[in-house]
Amino acid sequence: MAEIKTKPNTASVEDFINAVENQQKRNDSFVLLEMMKSAIGEDPKMWGSSLIGFGNVRLKSPATGREVDWLRIGFSPRKANLSLYISGNM
Repeated sequence: MAEIKTKPNTASVEDFINAVENQQKRNDSFVLLEMMKSAIGEDPKMWGSSLIGFGNVRLKSPATGREVDWLRIGFSPRKANLSLYISGNM
């Protein structure tokens, strides 16, 4: 079975956001960072190379039974837009 590639790591969240080219997206990312940190009460972690996540939930596929760890909430400052991620298992 393939292993999920998007996992938490020790990369710096602040360095990642500071490397975002678009100034407005960078500013918005810092606002989201503080909002999510306050809502969840946990520090952010990088998940993979471009996703900032808070918390951890264990998800199980109803089709295959496969289980993976995933973030409770998070976001990614993509090139076109900011993408938000919210787990239904909170």
